[in-house]
Amino acid sequence: MKIRYMLLHAYGMGGTIRTVITQANAMAQRGHDVEIVSAVQRRDRPQFEIDPRVKVTAVVDERGGIEPVTFTDRVMRRLRGKAVPEGEFAAHWFTAHVEKAVTEYVASLDDGILVTTRPGLNLIAARHGRKSVVRVGQEHMNLRTHKEPVRQDIARHYGRLDLVTVLTKTDKNEYERLAPGVKTRLMPNSVHIAGRRQSQLTNRRVIAAGRLKTQKGFDLLIPAFEQVPHKDWTLDVYGEGSSLPKLLNKITEAERIRFRGRTERLWDELADSSIYVLSSRFEGLPMVMLEAMAHGLAVVSFDCPTGPGDVIVHNVNGLLVPPKDVTALAEGITRLIEDDTLRKRLGAAALETARNYTAESIMPRWEALFTELLERR
Repeated sequence: MKIRYMLLHAYGMGGTIRTVITQANAMAQRGHDVEIVSAVQRRDRPQFEIDPRVKVTAVVDERGGIEPVTFTDRVMRRLRGKAVPEGEFAAHWFTAHVEKAVTEYVASLDDGILVTTRPGLNLIAARHGRKSVVRVGQEHMNLRTHKEPVRQDIARHYGRLDLVTVLTKTDKNEYERLAPGVKTRLMPNSVHIAGRRQSQLTNRRVIAAGRLKTQKGFDLLIPAFEQVPHKDWTLDVYGEGSSLPKLLNKITEAERIRFRGRTERLWDELADSSIYVLSSRFEGLPMVMLEAMAHGLAVVSFDCPTGPGDVIVHNVNGLLVPPKDVTALAEGITRLIEDDTLRKRLGAAALETARNYTAESIMPRWEALFTELLERR
C-alpha cells in the first residue's frame, strides 16, 4: 500500500518527529511504499535515521530564509477563514505561503493513505483532501491541551477525516465527549527495545529529557531535586529551548543539576542513569518516558493529563505523584534513591511494560487499520 506521512518539519527534533519516522521506517520494512512529506524544510538533513526505502520530500524549502509574517497578515489570514487557526501551537509556521503550498499539495493527491500529524495539517487534510485518499489524522498531544479555537475547528472539521488516532484511553474519551462526530481509534506509538543496553540502576544519577519549554515543567523539577537530601546524586537534563536562561537562573546547586543540551546519544545516557523523572504539566503519550522504561529505569512522574497515568500503575511499574506538586516529586525521587529494592523492582516492571509498545506489537495494528480503511474505500 502507498502511505504518505506528513510532518510539519521532518528535519527537526522532537517526540512526534521521532515516532512518525519510526513508524514510517517500520512500514517500509514491512514492504509498503512509504513517503515522508515535510511541510517545510529548514535543515539539510533529517536529525533521525530514516530507512533508505523511505522517500523524503518537502513542500516548502525554507533553508534560504523564512518569509516574514506581519500582524496584518495574520489578521487577514484569520478573516479569510484559512485552515489553521491562530491557537494552533505551531501556527507561526503556517505563513500564508506555507499554508497555500501545503493545501495545494494535499488537494493534488488522489490515491493511497495520507497520515497527518498535528492539528494544522489534520485540518488542511480534512478540509481540502480528496475523498479518494484515505485521510488519517494523528493526535500526538491530547484534545484538552488545545486552545479553544483549535478545539472548535477539530469538532467542526475532523469528522471529514476517515479516522483520528489517539494515544490514550483518556484522550479517546475526551474526543467522544467534546467531538462526538469524530471517528477515533486508540493507537499508541512504539519504542525500540532490541539491542538496548539495560541500566544497572547503580549510578547515582537522575535524568530527564525534553524541549526546554513550560509544558515540560523543568522549572518544577529544579526545586524538587534541590529538596532531595542526597547530595551525592546528580540530575542531568537533556534538551534545547528558549527557556534555558530562566531555568539556569533557578538553580542554586549547579554542581548537582546540569543542563546538557541536545545529544544524539540519549539512549546511552539513559542506560547510564538510574531514575527517570517526568515533570510535565501535560503530555500526549510521553515517548522519552517509555524509552527510559525500555532501558529498565525506575520512573517517577507527575500524574499529568494525559499519558503517564495510562502507562504507569503507581508502585507497580513506576511512581505517580500529584500534578505540579514539587514536594511530592521530591519525595518520590528520594524514595527511589533510598530504596534499592524498590528501584530495581519498578525498573524490571517498567521494562516489561515497554515491551507492550514495541514495533513488533504496534505495527501490525497499524497495518491492519490501514488495510481496513482501504477496504472501506
